[in-house]
Amino acid sequence: MNEKISSVLKSVEKPGRYSGGEYGAIIKNKNEVKARFAFAFPDTYEIGMSNLGMRILYGALNNEPDIWCERVFCPWVDMQEKMRELSIPLWAHESGDPISEFDILGFTLGYEMCYTNVLAMLKMGNIPLRADARGEDAPIVIGGGACAYNPEPLADFFDCFSIGEGEDNLVEFTRLYIRMKEEGRYTRAGFLHEAAATIKGIYVPSLYKVSYNADGTIAAVTRQYDDIPERVEKCIMADMDKAYYPDQLVMPYIEAVHDRIMLEVYRGCIRGCRFCQAGMIYRPVREKTPELLNKQARCLYDNSGYEEISLMSLSISDYTQLEPLTRSLLDWTDRNMVSLSLPSLRVDSFNKELMDRIASVRTSSLTFAPEAGTQRLRDVINKNVREEDLMRAVNVAFEGGKTNVKLYFMSGLPTETAEDLEGIATLASRVVHEYYQNPKRPKGRSPQVTISVSCFIPKPFTPFQWEAQDTMEMLQEKQEYLGSKVTDRKVRYTHHDAKVSRVEAVLARGNRKLCAALELAAEEGFQFDAWDEFFDYDRWMDVFARTGVDPAFFANRQFGLDEILPWDIIDCGVTKEFFKRERAKAYAAATTPNCREQCSGCGANRLGGERTPCPKACHGSHEG
Repeated sequence: MNEKISSVLKSVEKPGRYSGGEYGAIIKNKNEVKARFAFAFPDTYEIGMSNLGMRILYGALNNEPDIWCERVFCPWVDMQEKMRELSIPLWAHESGDPISEFDILGFTLGYEMCYTNVLAMLKMGNIPLRADARGEDAPIVIGGGACAYNPEPLADFFDCFSIGEGEDNLVEFTRLYIRMKEEGRYTRAGFLHEAAATIKGIYVPSLYKVSYNADGTIAAVTRQYDDIPERVEKCIMADMDKAYYPDQLVMPYIEAVHDRIMLEVYRGCIRGCRFCQAGMIYRPVREKTPELLNKQARCLYDNSGYEEISLMSLSISDYTQLEPLTRSLLDWTDRNMVSLSLPSLRVDSFNKELMDRIASVRTSSLTFAPEAGTQRLRDVINKNVREEDLMRAVNVAFEGGKTNVKLYFMSGLPTETAEDLEGIATLASRVVHEYYQNPKRPKGRSPQVTISVSCFIPKPFTPFQWEAQDTMEMLQEKQEYLGSKVTDRKVRYTHHDAKVSRVEAVLARGNRKLCAALELAAEEGFQFDAWDEFFDYDRWMDVFARTGVDPAFFANRQFGLDEILPWDIIDCGVTKEFFKRERAKAYAAATTPNCREQCSGCGANRLGGERTPCPKACHGSHEG
């Protein structure tokens, strides 16, 4: 470790965030590798160390003998103060070397409110913010993750983006870098052009020119070379049993947010919730076999000693092999006192068998997400669950000894009325009532129902991507109205900050004109905007005003159905025609069956010219 870093560890909060040297960290001889990759997570160490994507990509890159991938996190403000005082540039955990000395710097972009941390980390690393200001020896800065599906608000700061699943994509990208260096033909511009032209999923913003209409909407996006794609198609891992998965974890010295084994069961989702970006961009469903999952879980347990295994997916109860998987896991987890955690449970799939399998989890609470308070609005968003499903699920939970239920909802959904909002409070009170009506409930204990209400944010690549977000004033009024309807003392009401949600909507649906605002925000020290104590709505509005950005243009305007959207340059696999059909069905309050019941022809089975089988028995024969 750098001596300057060591000298300040005793004077900062949680020195384990910066010390490095963890068990499982991968150390290589930097003189024997051909490319150095710094994988950067734009938040604190304990959040980044909980990120499954970082665990996978860190291992996949280091699986290549001549590539060394190291980890980088955003230092907390006390460490940043010491770094400025002692002129310590941002460094990578394994070697302690400054990130400016790396060949490639990769950021995972999972949340729009972390964009300011990305720019703050570039500044801490003495790397020019704008891609066109970087010299030949500067690292290639690449971004990936869910937010990369609309890369335009960050287009001026990134050399390129990796769209989709990166296990193979990033290795191929780094191998091209090595090959061009070895052949003596590397230039920054030449490498980026060749990567865009030859590697699926690589988007280089500088190779596309964006023009605008007088009203601020996009007039055209024009590629600058004929050999780069008109639209950049996402990468997917077609066979998850062949996908890289780590057999060794880096064990943090301090407690991470998720200190457990995270077992990725499958990718994709058979549901079609119309507000949910993840359920669309991660299509199609690709499952791992239970035999492989049991083997991976046992290997990670033997190498880590963690006492909890969390089965990860967008909707774990939709895994077709859940029963044999949990049975095989319980064969050895019970003996070793390892608990199983099944997050992302749907109310229509929750039953006594699932309850029994998670009985070993040491908690008295369960979480479900009805999302809306009335059946009409649940049909609008295509949630495909009914009130009786929720009541059946909570009764199973109560009979299993649970007393606390947390329910997730959204406010500001398209077509929402006062009746829909009041329905949230009514539904929560009905759950309390069900508890007292259940003769098998835990004796001598009171129930607690918590309703957590977030603000609807129209996200790219969803049927609601064209919708206007409610104004901040409308969102706040709705929050107050719902609060007035919660009168049951056994119901606890919490809600997200509408101001944060508005800025998030601006960044989610923004175009390249936001780059100037983000650059000014970086110059003025914005960071940790995902943290309540740092977010300042008035400062954001001031930055937008000074850079000519109208937040309402991006957040509170209904986009035209024929308008060129900022993210149209990206092909997520699901067609725009499907999104339009689903939007029309939403306004008719008509539902779409899940993929196993009926193929809806979304187009995700035709990625890359290779048909990926539908979850239904149509075997991918439809054209989407």
